[in-house]
Amino acid sequence: MQTEIHKRPARPNAGLLIGTALALGLVFIFIVALFFILSSFTPALLGQCVAVVDIDMPLSVEGSPPSLFGGEGYPGSEELAATIESLNGRDDVGAVVFVFNSGGGSVVATREIYQSVKELNKPKVSYFREVAASGAYYVASGTDYIISDPDAITGSIGVISTFTDMQGLFEKVGINVTAIKSGPHKDIGSPYRNMSDEEFAIMQGIVDEVYGEFRGVVLENRGKKLNMNSFSNVSDGRILSGRQAFKAGLVDELGGKKDAIRKAADMANLTYNDVRDIRICPIQMGTADSGLFSMSGFIRQLQAVSGSPSLSFK
Repeated sequence: MQTEIHKRPARPNAGLLIGTALALGLVFIFIVALFFILSSFTPALLGQCVAVVDIDMPLSVEGSPPSLFGGEGYPGSEELAATIESLNGRDDVGAVVFVFNSGGGSVVATREIYQSVKELNKPKVSYFREVAASGAYYVASGTDYIISDPDAITGSIGVISTFTDMQGLFEKVGINVTAIKSGPHKDIGSPYRNMSDEEFAIMQGIVDEVYGEFRGVVLENRGKKLNMNSFSNVSDGRILSGRQAFKAGLVDELGGKKDAIRKAADMANLTYNDVRDIRICPIQMGTADSGLFSMSGFIRQLQAVSGSPSLSFK
């Protein structure tokens, strides 16, 4: 009779497990440290790049969140300004190209974005791809050099504040709205009644004041580049083609995106044989972080339909 001997499976050595875990941990730490070390030497290893910032959205304080139905959304002026300001801390960025495809937006949002561009301590070039009108031109005027596609739409140097008068419609359908107010102008711009001459004069004064600021910014930034006779004629709110803007001195050169990248590289003293040799750093823009049915989205809808006066560079 043979006796079967059953051997128990060998148990893993506890010391071996601990040692393996420590070794893996050290390898992980080494990889992370190596990544940060290489990142710090990126400019030296790869050379500086031209950062490309796409401003292809309406300029607004609140931005727009991604839609459930496929809309990508776009950042508000604060997020956009913060992204631009962060480029000052990047040693790998030698110059910045702002690619515009925007019809402008609110006065406050435009000024916030403009200020971040103005304070960017790197060579900066604007490129007008399709549209760079009103507030978008305001922002672009803060860059060192402007290149426009010949057929781009630009100009529209002006301010607008729009009100809707629905009093006649309400009278026809029998709707009567009563406002109890603390002063005669508390409901200025209300869609429920006609605007008085005095209220019109108040709003015109504000529009003229902001327009004077816009015009002053362009004069300050463009200076002797402007053809003053042409500028006086075209700064009445009209849109211009790239060619017309060039004749007026609102842009420095007619060309394409590659010309803008080449100009930025030259201003940053980057070495290259062909524009394809220039390293590009695309800058990702954030979007508003609220959903379609969020409270902030709901508030924006209320603001859109309210009678609150607002000013726009559009």
